[in-house]
Amino acid sequence: MENNIQFELKQLTVENLEAFSELLKKDVNTILEEALELYFDNEQKKLIEKGIEEDATMSNLDYDEFWDDVELD
Repeated sequence: MENNIQFELKQLTVENLEAFSELLKKDVNTILEEALELYFDNEQKKLIEKGIEEDATMSNLDYDEFWDDVELD
């Protein structure tokens, strides 16, 4: 299942891809795949952290209200 996506890269980006491809002895496609994997991982972590922060703000009780009437033996 292969999809074709058209996109444009800045000339400097193309030059960097070619240079790193030679330096690292990697195919340009491999470099792009690795870069996108890192990007997706990073964005997923941000989304998870944002979700945790949003969950934490779901309570409208402050500390004292939350623990009011709680008896610890």
